[in-house]
Amino acid sequence: MALHTAGHRRGVTAAPHHAAAEAGRLMLAEGGNALEAMVAMAASIAVVYPHMNGIGGDGFWLVREPSGRVRALMAAGRAGEHARPELYRDYDAIPSRGPLAALTVPGAIAGWMLALEAAKAQGGTLPLDVLLGHAIRQAGEGTPMARSLANLTAAVAGELTLVPGFAQTFLVDGKPPAAGHVLRQGTLAATLEQLAHAGLADFYRGDVAREVAADLDHVGSPVTRADLERTRATLAEPLSVAIEAGTLYNTPPPTQGLASLMILALFDRLGVKEAESFEHVHGLIEAAKRALRVRDRTITDPDRMPQPADRFLADAFLDEEAAAIDRRKAGPLSVSQGQGDTIWMGAADASGLVVSYIQSLYWEFGSGVVLPRTGVLMQNRGTSFSLDRDALNALEPGLLPLHTLNPALAVLRDGRIMAYGTMGGDAQPQIQAALFTRHVLFRQPLEQALDRPRWFVGRTWGSAHGSVMLEGRFDGNLIDRLISAGHDVDVMPTPYAGTMGHAGAVVLHPNGTLEGAHDPRADGGATGI
Repeated sequence: MALHTAGHRRGVTAAPHHAAAEAGRLMLAEGGNALEAMVAMAASIAVVYPHMNGIGGDGFWLVREPSGRVRALMAAGRAGEHARPELYRDYDAIPSRGPLAALTVPGAIAGWMLALEAAKAQGGTLPLDVLLGHAIRQAGEGTPMARSLANLTAAVAGELTLVPGFAQTFLVDGKPPAAGHVLRQGTLAATLEQLAHAGLADFYRGDVAREVAADLDHVGSPVTRADLERTRATLAEPLSVAIEAGTLYNTPPPTQGLASLMILALFDRLGVKEAESFEHVHGLIEAAKRALRVRDRTITDPDRMPQPADRFLADAFLDEEAAAIDRRKAGPLSVSQGQGDTIWMGAADASGLVVSYIQSLYWEFGSGVVLPRTGVLMQNRGTSFSLDRDALNALEPGLLPLHTLNPALAVLRDGRIMAYGTMGGDAQPQIQAALFTRHVLFRQPLEQALDRPRWFVGRTWGSAHGSVMLEGRFDGNLIDRLISAGHDVDVMPTPYAGTMGHAGAVVLHPNGTLEGAHDPRADGGATGI
């Protein structure tokens, strides 16, 4: 599948795995709209890219309707009713793997339900068995393992071998299979088939819910059947900010959408004129530092926010923050983790419906727990909580954890509508900013903006200090200038690093044509009709 495609009139899709992008294209060819295409893509990617996402995870949507209205669909799971600090009294922190890490309800399918309600309001008519059909076949018949799936299976096999269900699902004779091995997930196929016929609500309030709850109880997760029954996705007003190029949208708390908007709003105030210059990279790095500091002291469950997120998108606040950026010298760096495994996908159709969607298990393979009766791989998003009772994101049953997930969408003054996003944990806002500034502000072709070398400020797993991490294709003079400005720089040996995200975008042009592209660092691409 091509990484870039353009000139389509009926619809376009982009995804980090080619099978998911194709599933969406086939729904568009059947007469489905972009929301229906995305549900089919979400089901497919959960099967073929299980290291990055799954139906045991969460999801967030930004939807631009033909009327011009932009809505956020929030499908995050809450902490289970038994997820109390006392449960973790023998631990210094919430475990990152195993049943005690599987402490939040999967919200993704609740998001599919809400998306299909929205799809029907836009004229969607495709039945659920058609929308899930490709994923059911992919799970039952098997699909060749993508290179990133094979690589990450090998990387975590030692850590996850003893976690319930992992070895039986993803290893062969106790060993990680090579890329190209046909991965079959028969139990997951049966679960998807049940949902196709009984309805998606069965996952929370039916036979599938009963089986999921029984397995969670058996392995020792704090999530109960009552937690499943209470789960609903919700509609929300997106966060937005106006810059010279147009209006930017992202998802509200508990996501870090605020940070993504702040970075671009701050950078817009710097007046940088040249792409790939020191001013471009340094400006975005310094904007990111300030945005992430705001995120770390404010973003939590919306009901617990110390201050409203909109306060940090007000002109007065942004002007003051931008004025504090030193154009020549690096500012202080607060250390945070840099990695996170997720998928972003986009779809758009001829009606003007544009969808930006992100679905995740949090870390690669989430908690690692695969429930035996349903094949559901449970997320570990609950590790975002703290066991410190005074912390901003202190663990408590029923609360929403902090989410790094944040799908982006822009309504540009030149008439284009752009949905874009990436995986990458804390680095997501920075990768989004690199893509947006290159393509929109500096007018690089979309495929070139996705291919260019990336950076992020933060730290990778296991590193004790933060730095500016760069892919190994940057000009040496730029690297020298960053170092001279006081940045602690680490240059990666690989030219295209998976830790730099799997980014993508779809664009609806003013003339009605559609364009899409996805990342050379992933296993997918873009397609359309």
